[in-house]
Amino acid sequence: MTPRELIDTAEVPGGEPLRLFRRGADHMIVLERNELMNSRMSGSEEQLAVMTIERLGARAGLRLLIGGYGMGFTLRAALPMLKKDALVTVAELVPKIIDWATGPMAELTGEALDDPRVDVVIDDVGRVIRESPGGYDGILLDVDNGPDGLTRAGNDGLYSDRGLAQARTALRPGGILAVWSAAPDPRFARRFKDAGYQVDEVGVRARSNGKGPRHVIWFGTKR
Repeated sequence: MTPRELIDTAEVPGGEPLRLFRRGADHMIVLERNELMNSRMSGSEEQLAVMTIERLGARAGLRLLIGGYGMGFTLRAALPMLKKDALVTVAELVPKIIDWATGPMAELTGEALDDPRVDVVIDDVGRVIRESPGGYDGILLDVDNGPDGLTRAGNDGLYSDRGLAQARTALRPGGILAVWSAAPDPRFARRFKDAGYQVDEVGVRARSNGKGPRHVIWFGTKR
């Protein structure tokens, strides 16, 4: 087996460091002993974008907020589906994640971050949400491991009653809050429905070929 090579380490505000590994052509982002992302398993993150945009339908001047960047699977899946007048804001808390995207993982990233419709902000996506009332048609959250935070305790606030209410304020009428998770979370699902959203829960395979672990995406439409 090809050995795993440590490429770099990134500090996470309020959390443990992330490590970027490479094994052959594959990359992995690891937190302690937990593999958070793998370049071979992009399917559910891609569907986060595809299913959200399909649900939003054809809208002029579509505005999306993606938090966070990860390995860019969600952003790259979104761009071919969007019109020229769309704008995608990517909120990423850890600067080195973007450095990795344009450095060691540049081949994976391609031209996505150079697209004129893309605006990358190095900030907490929660802060971006709070400062953007009525700013977005869709908010796509692939932060941490889902509602049950793993990377940093501060992420839990996004999925609290208050966080869900703030996201609802940041959405335009009929907008969608889409939440990715590595596993089901019935308590969060109930909280999501009680926060003024019409919620659809979908199981999605981790790999683009329909194989691998089953992840969960919740789509909450603002009532």
